[in-house]
Amino acid sequence: MLNQNELMEYVQGLYERARKAQSQIENYSQKQVNRLVAAISKELTQQDVMDVIINKVFDETEMGDIQSKYTKLLKTKITLWDIKDVKTVGIIEELPARGLIKIGRPVGVVAALTPSTQPEVTPAIMAMFAIKGRNAMVVSPHPKSKNSTKFVCELISDVLEKYGAPRDLIVCAENPTIPMSQEIMKYADLIIATGGQPMVRAAYSSGKPAYGAGIGNANVIVDETIDVAATAKTVAGSKAFDHSSGCSAENSIIVSDKIYNQFIQELKANGVYIANNKEKGLIQKAIWPEWPDNHMINRELITKPAAVVAEIAGITIPEGTKIIAVEETESGEKTPFAGEKLCPVFTIYKFKDFDEAVQIVKNNVAYMGEGHSCGIHSFNDERIMELAETIKVCRIAVRQGMASSNSGGWTSGNYSTTTLGGGTWGGAITSENITAKHFINTTTISLPISRPIPTDEELFSDLID
Repeated sequence: MLNQNELMEYVQGLYERARKAQSQIENYSQKQVNRLVAAISKELTQQDVMDVIINKVFDETEMGDIQSKYTKLLKTKITLWDIKDVKTVGIIEELPARGLIKIGRPVGVVAALTPSTQPEVTPAIMAMFAIKGRNAMVVSPHPKSKNSTKFVCELISDVLEKYGAPRDLIVCAENPTIPMSQEIMKYADLIIATGGQPMVRAAYSSGKPAYGAGIGNANVIVDETIDVAATAKTVAGSKAFDHSSGCSAENSIIVSDKIYNQFIQELKANGVYIANNKEKGLIQKAIWPEWPDNHMINRELITKPAAVVAEIAGITIPEGTKIIAVEETESGEKTPFAGEKLCPVFTIYKFKDFDEAVQIVKNNVAYMGEGHSCGIHSFNDERIMELAETIKVCRIAVRQGMASSNSGGWTSGNYSTTTLGGGTWGGAITSENITAKHFINTTTISLPISRPIPTDEELFSDLID
């Protein structure tokens, strides 16, 4: 453990390396940074490289499942596709009618606080965003994934060096601690915090500009207008992805009473076990051992398979079970099952009318996850709009698995990222998906123009009677 002086010297050393490297690419062209960003994705998604990364991640963290991690690493490709034509250097926008020319400028050195749940992809995508804006990045890993995060960062540095750029554009801290993360944030020009709520709060209270992803608690309404079998398969597959490691994993499913029994049967056909009341109590004790005094989730089952959750809870589930479901009538703070679970367990509600479904979502999101997301499986456009205009979330996924749509993908138009802004509802500065445009400063040139001054009638007539 480093003392305060040693810690300060160590962190300052990281920033000295990063700032020196950043100064060497500050005048890179758009073509040069685009090439580096593409190289990171191309090199890290070679099969042999992915094999090594994913095995190291899984061996160290024992979180999630191996196949899902391949999908996560391949996410760098959709990220590249989303940002390849985004302008971050030189003139990025011109508005002739207003006489404005916008110039993209570097931020400087970004501090990236990365989570234990996806050390294989978060450093890579954040590096792509940072370098796209001609920045350097200092990575502060979660202690549980410090070695695999460091390994990925070293691979990225190797790629940068191979393509003629300074390897210290990406610098990773070793043996991270909370005091070290706090020290790293002190010297940053911008902080990007992807992880738990304490991390995000620390970033926003650091005194430096910061982007953070708030806590997730995805609630999904399923009404009677949908294809029951297809929707059950989508929901189950999304929840099971990487053993629910993502903040977008479905936590509560609110199902119309008109299709409820059929939907339950289809869930069972897709590896979902429906717990009885006795088992429900044991599952609650396993996930939230100190409820109601403490709402913290038992770390021993975070992103573990359903079989591990069942073992810790002391219940027996069929072989091949991917998800455990509990049925619930209470919503909001009255039950812990209304909140995020970070393991392959979700809650099922039954509703009679749509207003009741919306109220359940509203209660649950108010309890946990405001600003993040919810979803709806429906072909009723009025219901979709009602949900969007009622619930305080920044994303609503329609007829999609939440895990694959919120953070962008080949079947979702959301911009690909690993960090989801939660807006003011989630205590964040932006409600957008964090992407390359958030990693630049903009200098605006204002040229003289001449605009006619409107009369009062022209100004007010269509606004005030």
